[in-house]
Amino acid sequence: MSMRHVVKKANSIADQMTSATRNQVLSLYMRVFRIARGWQSTLSQDTESERRYIVQEAQTLFRQNQQLTDQESIKKCIDECEARIEIGLHYRNPYPRPIYLPIMGLATQKGRKLKAQQRMRKQAKPVYLQSHDEDS
Repeated sequence: MSMRHVVKKANSIADQMTSATRNQVLSLYMRVFRIARGWQSTLSQDTESERRYIVQEAQTLFRQNQQLTDQESIKKCIDECEARIEIGLHYRNPYPRPIYLPIMGLATQKGRKLKAQQRMRKQAKPVYLQSHDEDS
């Protein structure tokens, strides 16, 4: 993917934001693609698949959040992106780290206990996994 194409997509994603927020989102979007372009896997045979994953994940998440207008929601997405970048670079692994559920997190009970467990599961979700569904 050419840098011109990436810039064009990034501009369309950030059209509706304030100038400062828009610049921050564009900067993050470009940073993710620079990281993908230079990514080296710990196993050389996985490098290309991990690069593709980084690009596809970025495109998916940026498009998914493209229509956000609430500054607080945008800030949460920016924080998530920055956290995922730092974790990925630190551990040399582009995939999200696993989430550890609270005690009784996988119980199949119905009613009040299930609602309490769902609330606990949502509260326990780290910032770098906010955009992922439970099924992911």
